[in-house]
Amino acid sequence: MSVSYRPFGIDQIGRQMTLYTMTNRGGASVSVLDFGAHLVSIRVPDRDGRLADVCLGFDTLEEYDQKPGFLGATVGRYANRIGGGRFTLNGKEYTLFHNDGGNTLHGGREGFDKKWWKGQVLEADTEDAVIFTYVAHDMEEGFPGKMHVQVTYAWDDQCRLSIRYLAQCDQDTVVNLTNHAYYNLAGRGTMLNHRITVHSSTVTDVDAGLIPTGEMLSVAGTAMDLTQGAVIGERIARKKEHRLLDGVDGFDCNFVLDGEGLKEAAELYDPESGRAMTVLTTEPGIQMYTGQGLGGTGHGGQEYHPYSGVALETQHYPDSPNHPEFPTTVLKAGDTFQSTTVYAFSVK
Repeated sequence: MSVSYRPFGIDQIGRQMTLYTMTNRGGASVSVLDFGAHLVSIRVPDRDGRLADVCLGFDTLEEYDQKPGFLGATVGRYANRIGGGRFTLNGKEYTLFHNDGGNTLHGGREGFDKKWWKGQVLEADTEDAVIFTYVAHDMEEGFPGKMHVQVTYAWDDQCRLSIRYLAQCDQDTVVNLTNHAYYNLAGRGTMLNHRITVHSSTVTDVDAGLIPTGEMLSVAGTAMDLTQGAVIGERIARKKEHRLLDGVDGFDCNFVLDGEGLKEAAELYDPESGRAMTVLTTEPGIQMYTGQGLGGTGHGGQEYHPYSGVALETQHYPDSPNHPEFPTTVLKAGDTFQSTTVYAFSVK
């Protein structure tokens, strides 16, 4: 295994950004960027051994800085939505920037995806890793407390990508961290023919602004039921059967995961290439977004269109700070937030 790195542009205040690439003994690789702690590229083999990039992304720093979509970004301090752009903690109300209508999405005006993270390479026999660290200041984007955050990307010879999160804060705060990569196991076109399995029997119900109502909906017997596996395009074609699908022309919902600890959350499979990706996580939910808002150009000038990739964002539930009945996202001063997600690639 090996780790290489190269310059990846200069940011707006003159800092050199760096792209790190971890390559395993089979030639499969993962590239990550210190700007926004982005996951830039994942090159894995198909059933015939041919490598392709299965992670949507860009070729320049300017695109990561300026284009929307959060492609491959580390998202925080709070991933997903906070309803009304405000929450109350310890009896005090905190007001956030509204960047999603009247709500706050993925950290606000300038979340973790727009920050420079300090990178450190760690090479070992079992896996290589790049460790990114960032310090979020007290009241940055309206969130209380000075928070130290660490994101570790680790890659091994079995083509398992592990993403490990750590956070500590000097005040009580809220935190919800995820990676916003879009996956297309064919490496081109759309992922509508991919088969998806999600180990979840319920989803969080949401209103028209995609803010949870507090209710849980059973997926049994509906087009949202992915427990036995389904072709993504076929389920989207049935969107009229379910309000949550029809309202956004596809999937953009939080599945409540079955099981505890590091558990299998989902599996994505492309029958054409034979590539498969199994997602394991310690998080209680997974936000599945089928990329209906995608567009523009990406790696190598490739045209991205709606449904070019699917995001499988392991995280806590949206708007948890305003729903005490949800698993808590409160990080107490001096405590440590820890989370692990594994994207394991294979062929069938």
